[in-house]
Amino acid sequence: MNYQPRGISPLLRPASYQSEVEAAQALLETQPTWNGVTAEAVARMRLQNRFKTGLDVARYTAALMRADMAAYDGDPTKYTQSLGCWHGFIAQQKLISVKKHFGKTDRTYLYLSGWMIAALRSEFGPLPDQSMHEKTSVPALIEELYTFLRQADSRELNDIFRALDKARKEGDKTREKELIEKIDNFQTHVVPVIADIDAGFGNAEATYLLAKKMIEAGACALQIENQVSDEKQCGHQDGKVTVPHEVFLAKIRACRHAFLELGVEDGVIVTRTDSLGAGLTQQIAVSHKPGDIGDQYNSFLDCEEVTAENARNGDVIINRNGKMMRPKRLPSNLYQFRPGTGEDRCVLDCITSLQNGADLLWIETEKPHIEQIAKMVDRIRKVVPNAKLAYNNSPSFNWTLNFRWQVFDAWKEAGKDVSKYNRAELMKAEYDDTPLAKEADERIRTFQADSAKRAGIFHHLITLPTYHTAALSTDNLAREYFGEQGMLGYVKNVQRAEIRQGIACVKHQNMAGSDIGDDHKEYFAGEAALKAGGAHNTMNQFG
Repeated sequence: MNYQPRGISPLLRPASYQSEVEAAQALLETQPTWNGVTAEAVARMRLQNRFKTGLDVARYTAALMRADMAAYDGDPTKYTQSLGCWHGFIAQQKLISVKKHFGKTDRTYLYLSGWMIAALRSEFGPLPDQSMHEKTSVPALIEELYTFLRQADSRELNDIFRALDKARKEGDKTREKELIEKIDNFQTHVVPVIADIDAGFGNAEATYLLAKKMIEAGACALQIENQVSDEKQCGHQDGKVTVPHEVFLAKIRACRHAFLELGVEDGVIVTRTDSLGAGLTQQIAVSHKPGDIGDQYNSFLDCEEVTAENARNGDVIINRNGKMMRPKRLPSNLYQFRPGTGEDRCVLDCITSLQNGADLLWIETEKPHIEQIAKMVDRIRKVVPNAKLAYNNSPSFNWTLNFRWQVFDAWKEAGKDVSKYNRAELMKAEYDDTPLAKEADERIRTFQADSAKRAGIFHHLITLPTYHTAALSTDNLAREYFGEQGMLGYVKNVQRAEIRQGIACVKHQNMAGSDIGDDHKEYFAGEAALKAGGAHNTMNQFG
């Protein structure tokens, strides 16, 4: 954990507009037959295509993420956030909105959820989160995300270039200078993605091969979990089965080798432990001496002492403190852990991962409770002082009910009168304007900042938010449009809201690249170009 970033990539310092024009002009002067190609058009297209490959993206975003991790170590208010995106357009609109509202994309990431790929992007159709979807769909979505983010760069720059041409045409030197400065200080929409590789989709070699594809597509951070690949379950479902540490460590090394082979030396590995909710293991760990990592893993197994009288055919026997012990084996051929050992297993998983190449931790919990997380992080940081987490602010949690329960229980413990509240019915809307509900909402509002400070959470993500927003907005539109509101259901609640909120895709032709294409046509064909953005384009109604 004493890793030092390799320094700032040249990609973090793109060339200035003028230097790009001068470089293009110098090249064109050596090629007298390249008639009609202008230096300014070449410079613009180069600036609009800053990232030539997925590896360019991975190296650039890895350096960003390492810098953010270092900043968080010095100041826990500088935590990072992401929303899970299941399509490139969703990711693009998210980053456009962030830039519009906040002027920058600092500490804003993307999360690529295996759950959403399974549910939305598999050729099999909707699937549960059990690693049954095509593994190639993961790098394919990463590539798609960055294709749309790069197009967002191109579109925004194209608008600036058009404004620059207008300023020059009008002889407005002040405006021209401002726009060139805007180009030179342009912040890309390309941000880090934390990409879910599930449990590796097979053995360590399979993990390495998939990791390479994901990195080549642009991933700078891979999130891998300690479940059995062929029994993998969603972190918020029952039936999770973990693997011994050595099996998991081999997959961590596989990911690191993939990063290093491809020259992404700043690549980030996020190791997820599902031990808090996993009561089963498929394997008994190999142990060579008392106290080694295999022995520690086996110490959590639920066992019973074996004697000559109670021995059974096919028993598996381990030596525990000089006694012959039989791990309890289920009809599924899985072994179970002792109840109540989940937290201890989580802490051991995290420390072991950090000591063997992991950069960030992910502890999958069953509820959003700061002190539950902090209690484990405190124990981890006694061994690894700068341990940091990525945390799933999961839609699988009932946030409203969990936090109303927390406030109710805290008030009751403090002796405060809670007689007006029925704990079992706190989800009801009738409680929404009560003091208890308002305090719960305030705790939800500050949860990320509070847990970043108290529980070492560097990155806050919501795995499936855009799955839910797509369903909610579609339901609202369908109710209105197919009901009495008819077309007004769309106009009032969608288009009019888009216009008034300044949503970029209200000009959907522009968003899809129509203006970029028109300008390219002019580069290629000059005055002979047949362009789509003329006076009769209805997009002009949204000026």
